[in-house]
Amino acid sequence: MRWAICVEYDGGAYHGWQAQNDVVSVQTTVEHALSQVADHPIQIVCCGRTDTGVHASGQIAHFDSDSVRPDHA
Repeated sequence: MRWAICVEYDGGAYHGWQAQNDVVSVQTTVEHALSQVADHPIQIVCCGRTDTGVHASGQIAHFDSDSVRPDHA
């Protein structure tokens, strides 16, 4: 099943949206959190990206997961 998410974040602690080697990115952080909830690795696709230190409000991404969880989980 494909899930859409809307995220907002203070980008001050991140090196932008896109996953990169050896730095903390928003994408990596969100994927890690979703992977814990889904109980399997999650890769997200975003409709845009931000640079280091940039904040976002209403950024849309999607991911696929066959995990069966209550909606509130």
